[in-house]
Amino acid sequence: MPYAAIEISTPGRGARLASGVTSRIHLALRALRHRNLRLFFAGQGVSLVGTWMQQVAMSWLVYRLTDSAFLLGVIGFASQFPSLLMGPFAGALADRWSRYRIVLATQCLAMVEAVVLATLVITGLVQVWHLIALAVVVGVINGIDIPARQALLVKLVGAREDLPNAIALNSSMFNAARLVGPALAGVLIGWVGEGPVFVINAASYVGVLSALLLIRLPAERAERTGRMLAQIRAGFGYAFGFPPIRDLLVVLSGVSLFGIPYVVLFPVFARDILNGDATTLGMLTSSSGAGALTGALYLASKDTVRGLGRMISRASRLFGLTLVAFALSRSLPLSCALLVMGGFGLMLTTASINTVLQTLVSEEMRGRIMSLYAMAFMGMMPIGSLTGGAIAARIGAPATVAIGGAGCFVLGVWFARRIPGLRPLVLPVYAERGVLPEVATAQQTASEIRRGT
Repeated sequence: MPYAAIEISTPGRGARLASGVTSRIHLALRALRHRNLRLFFAGQGVSLVGTWMQQVAMSWLVYRLTDSAFLLGVIGFASQFPSLLMGPFAGALADRWSRYRIVLATQCLAMVEAVVLATLVITGLVQVWHLIALAVVVGVINGIDIPARQALLVKLVGAREDLPNAIALNSSMFNAARLVGPALAGVLIGWVGEGPVFVINAASYVGVLSALLLIRLPAERAERTGRMLAQIRAGFGYAFGFPPIRDLLVVLSGVSLFGIPYVVLFPVFARDILNGDATTLGMLTSSSGAGALTGALYLASKDTVRGLGRMISRASRLFGLTLVAFALSRSLPLSCALLVMGGFGLMLTTASINTVLQTLVSEEMRGRIMSLYAMAFMGMMPIGSLTGGAIAARIGAPATVAIGGAGCFVLGVWFARRIPGLRPLVLPVYAERGVLPEVATAQQTASEIRRGT
């Protein structure tokens, strides 16, 4: 009799389990019901694989040519610092001009840069100064592209309620490419050298440009006019006059400054600490990407923004602790496992901050706030990369990464103490915009009760 009961009940449980898994998948992918977003993700996914392949090949090429941790920091600085300088102007442009046209133009320019780099490497004419100059060009292009691309997401989904999911899926796509690209690059560099990797990246832009040309958006509002400097000042005043946005940008800036530059030191860990080669470098980068992809998919499966503040605090502390442990590791399997955990913590931190900012900001300020996000995320990394490279040249890469991890942990503790004071400022905004319908309903009920008494 017990066996019969088991045979009867098991299919029911299995069906419920399968139904639950299917529901979670549909929830995690709900933003992909929008055609424009599907096209964008398909094209961008192809391009990002090439971008990550180029990044690994560039790092390995620089370190092979120079044996200098400092020059690794210089390359990181050159490719990212323009985002800090361009940020305010790029954000104002994204609020004045067509974000779609800005993204299309920047992707065309990025393709030209990739072709030039591939040509120099394949012909054997490349020198370190070429790599630094082209890294600056990429930095300028990204400085304009990132705020416009982030602000464009809301147009691609059409429905504001799908925006948090679109942001999480965008991060998933980015990190899926981060998982695949470095692994492919590591194999190809060892097999045929760096040149073909740069050629593949140049060709990958065909995907994103084709997708952008197929996207159909509703007619856009007329381009705004007015003094750009006044609009930039208004954007800074809006961001730093509202404590939730200000504190989120502080956390992101700190994590980017102290923690994320560990990536530029991967070649040092791969070759000198773990006694490996380009394949080892690909494994380290892919491990970090695997953790980040897991974090992005976890965030995509959430159906509410409630609790993201606590998640940011906990994730930044996790990221900091795993960096310290990674710095102490001398085992490749352990290092890869720690980087998976670190990538998970870093992704939850940065993507959650992006989600909260995008749901808090008003539409007319979206481009400028996203430019501040890019400044905090991409703009602070070059300072950390340059400083980290210089410090690593003096005290070693492991000690440098450990110090950065400790800084990220302290930031997480600080933000946890800020959350109780920020919550009363955030909830009314979410209620007004329907981000948390249950809060809006509760506030409406309370208002009706007050009117009735």
